[in-house]
Amino acid sequence: MGHDFELPQEATVGATPEEVWEAISTGPGMDSWFLGRTEVAEGVVRTAFGPFDMPPSTVTAAEPLQRLAHSSDKGDDGRFVAYEFMIEGRERGSTLVRMVTSGFLPGDDWEDEFEYMSRGLELYFATLVEYLGHFAGRTATPVTEFGPPIADWAEAWARLHAAAGGVPRVGERIAVAGVEGVVYHRSSQALGIRSGDAMYRFVQGFGGSMVASHLLFEGEGEGEAEQGVRWRAWLEDLHAG
Repeated sequence: MGHDFELPQEATVGATPEEVWEAISTGPGMDSWFLGRTEVAEGVVRTAFGPFDMPPSTVTAAEPLQRLAHSSDKGDDGRFVAYEFMIEGRERGSTLVRMVTSGFLPGDDWEDEFEYMSRGLELYFATLVEYLGHFAGRTATPVTEFGPPIADWAEAWARLHAAAGGVPRVGERIAVAGVEGVVYHRSSQALGIRSGDAMYRFVQGFGGSMVASHLLFEGEGEGEAEQGVRWRAWLEDLHAG
């Protein structure tokens, strides 16, 4: 058993095609909105999310300022994930960005995996849109830290929402964990907050832990190591007991 899937997403952003291309086709660009750290070299996209190495993805089409596609190899069980980005310049320096994620998920539990994947892709695309609208041309340092194992996700999210002063709404300005910003994304499995020099993301991780998957731009203050220690300790305190 298994299932083919396709998830299209699109948005018009206040960035040029050149800025969009930089964001989707280079390692520093992808570091600034995707997950973890990414390297693009010799036609292969490699991403590390904390201690996890994602399957390498081979570039299958590259038409600068127009279209980029890359795909993982098919596994023995048929599993693969492919990404396609299409770019159309619009008037007044804006650009239409379309991202289509497709592939095959094996197993009888493919629906649960697709739900989890879909929520993650919604967060990452929303982050791409936010990045292009507010930080285009800047490079982020990704900080990825895992909290303790979570047994009750409803309780885990309730604790995070309580720390933010209640269930956040998109567009609302909130303060949580000593940072203040605007909520740009919220779902049952993720929360994204944009400040002046960072995007802070809390994600229901596939390893069974809540993950701080933050993006820090120049001027944010503490370095990557210090931020990592801080956020790991904060997650442990939040979910202790």
